[in-house]
Amino acid sequence: MTASAPSTEIAQALVDFSLHRSFPEDAVSSLPVAADTLPAAIKALADAKAQLQAEIHAIHEETADDVRAWQANAQSVQDDILRSKALAADIIKAAEAPALSGQAVDELEARADFLIRELNYNAQVVEALRGIRGVNRTLDEVERARDERRILDALHLLERSWKELDAVGVSRSCRAMRLLDIRAFELKSDVHEVFDHVWNALIRVDVENHRVCIGGGAEQDEPMSLEDAVIGLKAFKEVDQRTGKLWQDISQAVLLPRMDITKDKPPGIRIEDNTLELNGSTGKSIHALFADLEQVFSFLVQRLPRDLVETISSTLLPDTTHKITTVWLDAAVPSSLQELDQFQEVADAARDFCGRLKALGFSNLDGLQEWTDNVPKVWLSKCREAALDSVRTKLSEGLGTCKRVEKVEKQMVSKAEGQQLVSTVAADSIDDHGWDAWNDEEETAPEEPAPGETASKGAVQQPEEEDDGADAWGWGEDGGAEEESADTNKDAKEEAKGEAKEEKPPDDEEDPAAAWGWGDDDATGEETTEKPQTASVAVPTQEPQTRELVLKETYSISSLPQPILDLIVAVVEDGAALTKPHYAESPIASQAAGLFGLPTLALAMFRAIAPHYYSPGIGGNMYLYNDSSYLAEQLADFSSAWKNRDDITPRSKTMLRLDNDIKSLQNFANRAYTNELSIQKTVLRDLLGGEQSLLHQADTAASVSAATARVRSLATAWEDILARSVWQQAVGALVDAVATKIIGDVMDLPSIGQEEAYSTAQLIASVEELDDLFLPSRLQGKQPGKGEDEVPLTAQFAANWLRLKYLSEVLQSNLRDVRFLWMEGELSLYFTVEEVVDLIHASFEDNARTREVVREIRGNPTPLGEGSG
Repeated sequence: MTASAPSTEIAQALVDFSLHRSFPEDAVSSLPVAADTLPAAIKALADAKAQLQAEIHAIHEETADDVRAWQANAQSVQDDILRSKALAADIIKAAEAPALSGQAVDELEARADFLIRELNYNAQVVEALRGIRGVNRTLDEVERARDERRILDALHLLERSWKELDAVGVSRSCRAMRLLDIRAFELKSDVHEVFDHVWNALIRVDVENHRVCIGGGAEQDEPMSLEDAVIGLKAFKEVDQRTGKLWQDISQAVLLPRMDITKDKPPGIRIEDNTLELNGSTGKSIHALFADLEQVFSFLVQRLPRDLVETISSTLLPDTTHKITTVWLDAAVPSSLQELDQFQEVADAARDFCGRLKALGFSNLDGLQEWTDNVPKVWLSKCREAALDSVRTKLSEGLGTCKRVEKVEKQMVSKAEGQQLVSTVAADSIDDHGWDAWNDEEETAPEEPAPGETASKGAVQQPEEEDDGADAWGWGEDGGAEEESADTNKDAKEEAKGEAKEEKPPDDEEDPAAAWGWGDDDATGEETTEKPQTASVAVPTQEPQTRELVLKETYSISSLPQPILDLIVAVVEDGAALTKPHYAESPIASQAAGLFGLPTLALAMFRAIAPHYYSPGIGGNMYLYNDSSYLAEQLADFSSAWKNRDDITPRSKTMLRLDNDIKSLQNFANRAYTNELSIQKTVLRDLLGGEQSLLHQADTAASVSAATARVRSLATAWEDILARSVWQQAVGALVDAVATKIIGDVMDLPSIGQEEAYSTAQLIASVEELDDLFLPSRLQGKQPGKGEDEVPLTAQFAANWLRLKYLSEVLQSNLRDVRFLWMEGELSLYFTVEEVVDLIHASFEDNARTREVVREIRGNPTPLGEGSG
């Protein structure tokens, strides 16, 4: 089969389907359709289409005459049908003619009803036209009244026109009604503009020139008066808007400039005819202000209608009275009893002014009335505000010029009590601050110091007698300190042994009360200036001759405590004065108790904001400690002296209660001191590696040098601030922090080589150079003597100092020396058995000799005996 055969068959199949709706045979339908078969198929379809068209045309030509004849016959038939229908209709109508006479009557009646309705409609139209003409005439009258400035007549006519417009009874959508409505609203706007002009002519407020003119109408050739204007305001519903703007303008033009308290010469008020204006100047007193304000309000009441005056109470008066009370009256309130008579006059003047405003018919005077009714509370509030502001202002000015003050303590003690007092002071210091005790019990009769020599705890002032009691007790002796500290201080050794592996509690370590020798307050809150050591002194059975012992210490305070003390004294003096008969009739006398409560608020303010102003300065927290301690001490003395005064009333004696404030100040001082020490200890620990071991740092020597330099810089900075005993305690706490960190890091080492032990001993030796801070001569404020070999007293103020020294000895010793230090020396006083054994295991090889030494040490846990130390 050739390639054209499938194309021919496919084309024929398509033509047959298109012409006869016949489907091809399976053999043909299964033939593949290629691209080259489509043109043949399309051509076959086109040929079939052309042939079909030719056939149709031929048929049309053959039957054209027959079709035209059929159309003509169909039209003829249609015409006949229509004629038949018309003829049938006429026949039916003729047959029904006798019954149509009643329908004609109905049609006539309907036409008559229609005519009646038309007549009624025409009547309604005439009536509507008449109403429209009436409304239009009314609006014409409104125009004439507007042009003649007869505002009320225009408003009345407008109101009548709206009523007439509603009475027309025609929809507002009607063009004539819509035009009348638009004209009425335009006339209302025109009348409002004329009303604005008339209102501004009746009441003229010139803010820039501070002038207010209020006329009755005739003076300005205006046909409307203020009373009529009020009616117009109500008609336009603008009473609140107009009056609010009016009072605001009057306030800006007259009241505010007159009430400007910053002006040295406030302007005066002048009223002439219908004009109120500012003119010239007047006094700055509150009496002159009230007189001028009374003129202003009287002028408004006389010139304005009653309806407008009533709005003053709700709009103008509240702001005016608020400015009077918060600016003028509060400024006239004294912050003390000075000028109290003038203040009473001001209060009376305010009360009279309030009464005159009420007489003028004004209300809403609650602010001014409340001020006059609560004059005593207002005065107390001003005193409170002034006191707190004074504290805040003084603190914001900085520490100022510092000065040295002296603390003095006096006691009647015997010789034995004096010796025990010295020992007890040292022992308490051990408990509180890690100081080593002074060994007075083992001393024999000490040599008498040179005349004028002072003790390390402070200068001792003796009564004028033949012998010097302090010399007899051996105060200021260094003999006990010249021996080895371990031999002369059994109590300290025992305590160090018991606390070898325990950290001292922070409160005990940093309690600044021990610096002054203060103890805890008793349950009754009574103040005491005696040292707590005196309470534990054992009174000898045989009472020897007693002497008065005076202990003195100096320290630095800033310039802040004195102003606060002066403030407190002034306040309570005023409170005491109010309880006297001179003020019995004064209403202020009831606030005496409130004045006695102000010191508590002032001191609370001081405690609240003082850390912010003290902390930025060098040694600021230590100044805060000193200032707070000084305040507490001075207030305690003042409170004690207050109760013994004869020039005050018994009531005022009982009203002063400063005990809790003194305790709070003491606690506040202690917190400032402990916070500063805590901060500095944290800095030292960070310099020594922080949480990491010092011995694992890249440059341990630099870390130790930075820490010791920090201690020395703080010691120098605090030396001119703190009292000598407090300085010893504070610097000793820092030195102890360094020693504790180094000891802990060494004890945590799993092994210690020979070179590492040597380098660690060198580090400890550099730390031991801090001993020169605690030379007896420096502690006594002297220059060290040439050639004198002084024994440092560091161990008295740093609990772990001797422990550090013995650690250095162990690191530099061989096994035999370590055994000797434990068995024959005093190593057991500062280290426990397990600590020494750990050091031996870390430093020496595990051999028979090492195990033997460890066995001996374990077998002799207390080589110096149970009662040693």
